[in-house]
Amino acid sequence: MNVVFQSTYYTLYQANNERCFYIDFGQKTVRMSLCQLLSLRHKLMSIAIENHFDSDLNSHGFEVLMLCNKEHLFVLNTLEILDLKKLVDHGFMEIGISAKTVAIV
Repeated sequence: MNVVFQSTYYTLYQANNERCFYIDFGQKTVRMSLCQLLSLRHKLMSIAIENHFDSDLNSHGFEVLMLCNKEHLFVLNTLEILDLKKLVDHGFMEIGISAKTVAIV
């Protein structure tokens, strides 16, 4: 397996012979196809991170993230969500499939 990108909490690997990706979440490693990785990117892009800083909109500061057709469930705090977004964005840049991100001004 080749390391595509490593962030503070997570590592993204690409398995050449299996045609899949692995994300090491520290306590668990999840195998994903490209379609599942694209789905993860879409879920992460739809998270309104600014709600984590407003106690009325997100009082607990956590996100529940289900991956791979509800096979895996993760409860992530704000820092872990930001780090996972960084991992996925940089990972897609490294493999050459990047998307434009929208900046909130």
